Amino acid sequence: MSLFYILIFPGFAFLVAFGLFADFFDRKIVARLQNRQGPPWYQPLADMIKLLGKEDIVTDHADRGIVSMIPLFGLASVAAAFLYVPLWSVEWPFSFTGDLILIVYLLTIPAFVLVLLGWYSPNPFGSLGTGRVITQLFGYEVPFTLALLTPAIVAESWQVTELLRFQLIDTWFIGITPIAFFVAIIALVGKLERIPFDIPHAETEIVEGPMTEYTGRKLALLKMMFQTEMVVGSALIAVIFLGGPYFPGITAALAGTAAGTVVGFLIVLVKTLLMIFTLSLIKALFARLRIEQMVNWCLIWLTIPILLQILVVVVAASL
Repeated sequence: MSLFYILIFPGFAFLVAFGLFADFFDRKIVARLQNRQGPPWYQPLADMIKLLGKEDIVTDHADRGIVSMIPLFGLASVAAAFLYVPLWSVEWPFSFTGDLILIVYLLTIPAFVLVLLGWYSPNPFGSLGTGRVITQLFGYEVPFTLALLTPAIVAESWQVTELLRFQLIDTWFIGITPIAFFVAIIALVGKLERIPFDIPHAETEIVEGPMTEYTGRKLALLKMMFQTEMVVGSALIAVIFLGGPYFPGITAALAGTAAGTVVGFLIVLVKTLLMIFTLSLIKALFARLRIEQMVNWCLIWLTIPILLQILVVVVAASL
């Protein structure tokens, strides 16, 4: 049963399928907001199949073994993080004390994947993109981590299921720590390197940054890594700040039943899509920032507010 959880549902196969649907949902929302038609529902899958069938080219100066393994390692880290996000109940088979720290760590690995890819790329766009990835990492990672740890301070636990259990008794964390929720959403945009924080790729400036030299299967795995990371990050925020599978009135009525499990799972999916819709809205409304603007903005408008939020939480807990 554990093998089924890991490989099929809610593991790798489900995550990839949901990632493809999330990519379609994101592109469709952005297109409609920009008064365009947008792609058909099968377009992300068709793009993935096309990339997998393309020639896999490795430049002469790159280490073929390392370059081929790095994208797979990034995708595996995102898939592993997804296993620790409870999707339908506080009774989650993979939950353990401190799993929130592990999730944050696993979601940091994709950034280092891009750093290594750019490091092994002889293309100047790859080197420039690598520098931007590292610079941007210092801008969003600290506020993102602090935003996720703020509810943990309130609930006095580093376990995601305990944060979920806390919201069964009290209100959702979006009501208790609204600044942390806002910071988590904005920092997730930076982590996913989406507009306005898509500086490491910046197609109009440096083509694809660290991914410029990569084609075929490697590029497909990298695209899939970003698609699944968007799902995992959105689901994590939905679970931590929006009550996950629980909704007032529905939870109590269906508690302990099979129908309650199914409905809880559907509620998580809807909340995750709501987070992806928010990311799409941000993408459609804003233009790309320069790298120094991004770092300064994160340090001033994300880090300082989340530190104030933590201070308020600590003071309120001591009273």
